[in-house]
Amino acid sequence: MAEVINMPRLSDTMEEGTVATWLKKVGDKIEEGDILAEIETDKATMEFESFNEGTLLHIGIGEGETAKVDSLLAIIGEEGEDISGLLIGGASENKVDDVNAAKESEDLEKQSEDIQDAETSNDVEIPEGVIVVTMPRLSDTMEEGTVATWLKKVGDAVEEGDILAEIETDKATMEFESFQSGTLLHVGLNEGESAKVDALLAIIGPAGTDVSAVAKNFKVGASSSKAKTEETPKQETIATPKTESKKTIATAQVSTGVVSTNNGRIFVSPLAKKMAEEKGINLSQVQGSGENGRIVKRDIENFTPVITAQSSAPVAKFVPSGQEDFDEVLNSNMRKAIAKNLAKSKFTAPHYYLNVEFDMENAMAFRAQYNSIPDTKISYNDMIVKACALALRQHPQVNSQWFDHRMQLNNHVHIGVAVAVPDGLVVPVVRFANEQSLPQIGAAVKDYAGRARNKKLTLDEMEGSTFTISNLGMFGIESFTSIINQPNSAILSVGAIVSKPVVKNGQVVPGNTMKLTMACDHRTVDGATGAQFLETLKGYIENPVTMLV
Repeated sequence: MAEVINMPRLSDTMEEGTVATWLKKVGDKIEEGDILAEIETDKATMEFESFNEGTLLHIGIGEGETAKVDSLLAIIGEEGEDISGLLIGGASENKVDDVNAAKESEDLEKQSEDIQDAETSNDVEIPEGVIVVTMPRLSDTMEEGTVATWLKKVGDAVEEGDILAEIETDKATMEFESFQSGTLLHVGLNEGESAKVDALLAIIGPAGTDVSAVAKNFKVGASSSKAKTEETPKQETIATPKTESKKTIATAQVSTGVVSTNNGRIFVSPLAKKMAEEKGINLSQVQGSGENGRIVKRDIENFTPVITAQSSAPVAKFVPSGQEDFDEVLNSNMRKAIAKNLAKSKFTAPHYYLNVEFDMENAMAFRAQYNSIPDTKISYNDMIVKACALALRQHPQVNSQWFDHRMQLNNHVHIGVAVAVPDGLVVPVVRFANEQSLPQIGAAVKDYAGRARNKKLTLDEMEGSTFTISNLGMFGIESFTSIINQPNSAILSVGAIVSKPVVKNGQVVPGNTMKLTMACDHRTVDGATGAQFLETLKGYIENPVTMLV
């Protein structure tokens, strides 16, 4: 007898959940105690265990999709069992109210017809066995996606579980797996093109099936970022870059594994691209040995640069003969999200700035002494994170968050640490920073920074900050201002330590100082409140041994 599995309530405040990862797929055997999926709640991402045995017959909520508690999550039963009755009318008997059940049954009926909620014109029939694949929602905030790399091309055989493409969301670049088998008949978006969630991504079906009418009449999310005016296959468009007579356009998709140049397109795996950047290798000089000439790891490892002798003959007269050109880089989803959030913060939160300069003599001596302990190394940034965490516990107004109808004074301290990545900026969160030691903070920040640059951070690791620190001191920047990371009430900008003459006890002596600027939201943090916080912070930074008491 088939059992309907509903979205569980995994926390006392949980109202809806997001399927972060399915650990089982349709057709898999399930044993009692097996982990079915990872569910993201309002508090954490948790493993969801099966209390039933059988075969996974149906998945009701895809990865990255969100649904209310008690919504249909999955169906488990005997292999080959008919579950059409449960899909059409049985949901209301499994804790889902009749209204939701009716709506859900409509959606599931569409899925059973392999349309995946796609809408086509009424006069176009979808050929038997053909499946329309739409742009998936891979994160809870994703509104559109960009095809970073196609790993299959039109005409390729596709098996269930094969990776179709790498999709760039507003948070990360993620692999998109096929849940169907067949032949890739049509590609709706070229590499580098963006489209709304549920837009036409691809069509899979029996080899040789004519799907031109389906592709032409597909309605959902037809607002791709580039108009499609040619009837030629998408692969031809990829292979033949457009040129212009008066200017040359070179585009580089830094994070996609595809580099576009004036002479054509270079296909490279993300690992090979990273290795080439680290070794300073020009990818246009590398011959790819992978599929379709794709540059892979072994090509970078075996690459020998070609050195061209330069003529030393003198030039009688120099005549500039270059042409004007420029590089055009399409905005990534991450860059769009950063622009949207920072613009909203800058123009909705009344920013003001408090500037201070701290004496760093004791901090430098403290760090040198601390790092003399074997297998121990802390940075100035680690000390600042710890000092801020302790100071925030004493000034909850600075550790607050602004919402439309309330102000939240946080008793916990979760510090966001801004990390630069090729596509922009991410802010991993050091949770309960006031309770962590300096080495623990250092290890956490180092781990987050490394995984941030490789786009391996989870959503949970980038959410929930109560205060943010941005440090550009390592680049020699003495002072700067930052935009508040809402809904936080403040962000601290940290500059470089500078050696300069200072006045102590009426005498000019050599010294080392550091400038900090705190941007405050005047709706929650008054000037005096911000000044008092910085005074407390000064005590910890200039006398760091007090952080250990």
